[in-house]
Amino acid sequence: MATGIKDKVAILSMGCSRFGERWDVGQEELMVEAYVEALSRAGIEPAAIGAAWYSSHYDDIGAGKAGTPMAQALRLPNIGVTRVENFCAGGTEAFRGAVYAVASGAVDIALAVGVEKLKDTGFAGLPLASRGTFGPMYLPTHSNPGNFAQLAAAYQARHNVGRADLKRAMAHTSVKSHANAVKNPNAHLRKAITIEQALNAPLVAEPIGLFDCCPVSDGAACAIVTTPEIARSLGRAPAVTVKAIQIVTSNGWEVQQAEWDGAHVHTARIVARAAYAEAGITDPARQISLTEVHDCFSITELVTLEDLGLTEPGTAWREMLDGRFDADGAMPCQIDGGLKCFGHPVGASGLRMLYEAWLQLTGAAGGRQLANPSLALTHNLGGAPSQNVCSVTILGAN
Repeated sequence: MATGIKDKVAILSMGCSRFGERWDVGQEELMVEAYVEALSRAGIEPAAIGAAWYSSHYDDIGAGKAGTPMAQALRLPNIGVTRVENFCAGGTEAFRGAVYAVASGAVDIALAVGVEKLKDTGFAGLPLASRGTFGPMYLPTHSNPGNFAQLAAAYQARHNVGRADLKRAMAHTSVKSHANAVKNPNAHLRKAITIEQALNAPLVAEPIGLFDCCPVSDGAACAIVTTPEIARSLGRAPAVTVKAIQIVTSNGWEVQQAEWDGAHVHTARIVARAAYAEAGITDPARQISLTEVHDCFSITELVTLEDLGLTEPGTAWREMLDGRFDADGAMPCQIDGGLKCFGHPVGASGLRMLYEAWLQLTGAAGGRQLANPSLALTHNLGGAPSQNVCSVTILGAN
């Protein structure tokens, strides 16, 4: 019988490039930035890495979906490199592959890298869906702001939240993340904003304004994972271990049945329950120390906090205004600035979130370090609220 991977795998090291409009470098240089940092922290030689996983949403010219761009950029030691993508959860998918390889005993040390050069694609974020079964039949709109604006409208209606209250909560969400990003040298946007600026920004898709949207960025992040025993032998004590990693993909229920009200993300609730069960967490609102959730838009962060059981349905907007998710609140969310200030290089975001969780749990987050965090949760939402992939990863310091 399956028992899960709780405490079977430790993060030996991680690395992260600077995120932003990186016109000065290519995808290869971004990967190298993240990898060199991780390798320098790990205390191992490249030859110790037994297998690798590579996440990037876009095809490399001439490479298709092969792993060779990463293998060659990092001069890996002729090991297997598996290319993965899973919407916005691609970075977490790469991490899952590396974690499962170590947990199974297939290799002692594995590598996961996520990278994206969105600024060079010509797309403002994710590409538009082409015609086919998934696009025209299931998705209400090809616009990402439009999709999440519908989530906001449904949330307002379901919980009887006034527009002014929701807009102010969304504004606070963005202001909080910008304040956190000021302390993070890797963030794309490092300038504080005010509630008034967020409230008065141009509308993008009602009620989503300009400051409710994450930017378009380039970036890379990297993880090296191993067994807890090897981690301790290399001086990693306490070791940061993987308590749970779960990914759930929508089967179409949301748009093919009449039960879904559009006010929440169905798969997020399912994946959260699975992750909590694997990690042995019974009261996430009290046990989780910090969260990094997929805040592609500010409304997404608010709804996700409820879907993950970190606050009661219909209350996240109020608790956001009360400061519960601020840096000095009971459960800091996006302590590094989140997607709101890093942007969302699709293949990299999941690993970038894990990088911040790892820094916090090892006490290495510098000026934004929290006091004695014990459990950290990261969450990705790929695709639209109605058709998506959701992931939850939980890390803990042992």
